[in-house]
Parts: sequence; structure tokens; C-alpha cells
Amino acid sequence: MRRGRSIVLNLAMIMMTTLIGGATAPLNDPEQALYLKRLADTGANGRESYDTMEAVPGAADPVAAPVALHPTISSEARAKAVAYAMANNSKALIVWRDGRIETEAYGLGADATTLINARSMAKPLGAIAIGRAIELGAIKDLDQPAADFIARWRGTPKASITVRQLLNMTSGLAEQGPVGDPASIMSRAYLSPRHDEVLVDDYPLTAVPGVRYQYSNASADLIALVIEHATGRRYAEFVSSEVLKPLGVAGGQVWVDRPGGLAHSGCCILLPARTWLSLGLLLMQDGTWSGRRLLPPGYVKAMLTPTASNPRYGLGVWLPGDYIPRRGFGRPDQMLGAVLHSEPYLASDLFLFDGNANQVLYMVPSKHLAILRMGNPPPKSPEWDNAYLPNLILRDIDK
Repeated sequence: MRRGRSIVLNLAMIMMTTLIGGATAPLNDPEQALYLKRLADTGANGRESYDTMEAVPGAADPVAAPVALHPTISSEARAKAVAYAMANNSKALIVWRDGRIETEAYGLGADATTLINARSMAKPLGAIAIGRAIELGAIKDLDQPAADFIARWRGTPKASITVRQLLNMTSGLAEQGPVGDPASIMSRAYLSPRHDEVLVDDYPLTAVPGVRYQYSNASADLIALVIEHATGRRYAEFVSSEVLKPLGVAGGQVWVDRPGGLAHSGCCILLPARTWLSLGLLLMQDGTWSGRRLLPPGYVKAMLTPTASNPRYGLGVWLPGDYIPRRGFGRPDQMLGAVLHSEPYLASDLFLFDGNANQVLYMVPSKHLAILRMGNPPPKSPEWDNAYLPNLILRDIDK
């Protein structure tokens, strides 16, 4: 009885919010029901319910990176890396060096074909998609106003937000907050079957664009909308045809808010581990692949350039910055999702993709090295150390 009454009250709150709390129209009954189910699933499981997926096809015959016959990394270091990954609930570990895979291991029933949710590793993929759209001429440059593609922002305070600011989290849009309250903007912007409308019309601007780093899925999810309006193509199709297929890698699926709706470009694309590795290698090769330029000259450098308000974040990628024992995802003065770093990274040019539950791809161009770990959340004790894997391998290389 209480459960039924709670659902009715929650439904009433949502109706009130959509009617008088924002510019978006009320959800219809099936949409309301789906929204409540997503909220319940997120609360019960701590994870989203990926109920509506759209295919992101890859190459028809994916090309696998060659495997090293004579690894340059010692068998002892490689064994320690595998042991650490598997002790931390990993589905995949890949260590790549000098053009070849030196170690590849899978756990929890996964293999090289398993689609793995990379969480916020989707954010640098969104940045790669923007770079590809610039190279194709669909977007002028990173400093083009997003309002050129989001018409309802024109003539509003959001009109000055640029594409670059969406990518580096200085858009001024409200920073990430907890999901759970059905009436909250965070819940609606993330789980609504019409989250695209919520993002455009209701999501608040809380800082002057370009001034303050404020991490949020909202800024990253708007990248899909920019891509679609700039190119006239579905986000999934654009990523498939313009990123994955040119790399010759396998595809997967992306969560969309409703059939034919907007993809969650900030969090929720599922691809095999080797595909994620190749996306990192594309950046290590300055945006070229097999002699073909996919990203504009200088674009990777822009991705690796931080802002004054956060020296550890570029365009969807993380940078070492000055050493701190714990680095969060939110503003530097916050500890939101703070991740342990037991010591500084041993390579100054290291950069990484980093997602929730410690989905991580480390890249070290000077050592021709990439290390990928993906999987379930590691145990709380002993705590995951974000410096362990790269420093283990770097010490072995430099000994």
C-alpha cells in the first residue's frame, strides 16, 4: 500500500514539475511510467536501466591489433598487471606497446567480443566525434557557438556557450548532482524519455560560460545533439560511419532516451575493449589512422589542453597536473568521486580516459604505451589505485 501511494505521489510531483517547473511539455502516461521505472532501477541497483538501445555498427571485419611475439615488458610486470586487474573485478586488461598487444586478459565471463559499458569514457569519444565533424566541415571550429545548432538557445544567456565549453565542462551549465528525486532537474535530465528537451529548455545555467569548470553529464550529452544538428545524421550512425568504421574496429550499442530519441553521448555507449584501445591510439597518432587524417591538425593538442579552472581536464580527457593524492571528477576544490593516486604518474605526457567504476585507458606517447582496464567496480578494500598500473609498467620499461 505504501509503495503504491509513493508511486502516485512521485507521479504527481513529476506532473507538477513538467507543468510549472520547466519549459518542457508533460510526459504522457507511458513516458511517465518508463521514467519512474528508470528511477526505481537506478535507486535499487545503483545503475541505469539501459532499456532502449541503438546499434552503433563497426567494421564488417574488424582488424585486431597484432600481438607481440617478443614482448618488451617483462613477464613479471605483465603478470602483476593481470593479477591486479583481475583482483579488481576487471572484465578486460590490455597492455599495448610499440604497435602490438603485449598482454590481453579477460575476466568475469568477458572476452574480446563482449560489449563493455565504459561510463564516462564516452566523453572523449564525443570529443573525437566533434573533431571528426570539424574535419568534415560540418562544424567550423571548437569556438563555434552551440546555439548555431541548438536554435532554442538563441537570444538566451546560453547563446554564448561554445562547443569547446561543452567539451571541457566550462559551459556554465549546472554541475553534476545526485539522481533520485523524481522532480529534480538531475533526474529528469538523465532519465527522462525526453531528456533532450530537458537539457535544452530546463537545465539551468549557474555560471558565466567559459569561466568555471563544472563537471556534468548534461554538457556531454548535448554533444550528441550538436552532432545531429550539425551533420543531419543520427549520433550513432555518425560515430559508426565516421569513427569506428574508418578505424576498422567492432561496434556496439548506445543508450537513447526513447526510440529515435537522443543518445546519451556522455555516459552510456557499450563497445568491446579493443575498440576503446583503438580510440586511444587514434589520439596517440595525432588523429591519423593508416595514413588517413580523421581529426584536424592540432585537434589532439586542443583535447590535451586544460583550462585555468581545472588543470587536470581537457576535452573529455584527464591530465596529470600537479600531483595530488586524490583527484575527483568535480571542481578541483571538491572531492566528488575522488580517486586514489598513491604517487605521481611516472611520465609527464601521460593522459587518460577515465570513467565511473574505474574504467580507464592510460596513454603515454613518449613510451608508445597504452594500458586499458575495464569492468565492474573494484572492491572497496584494498582501494583501487589509479597510479598503480601505469607506474608498474613504466618502471619495468625504464629499468
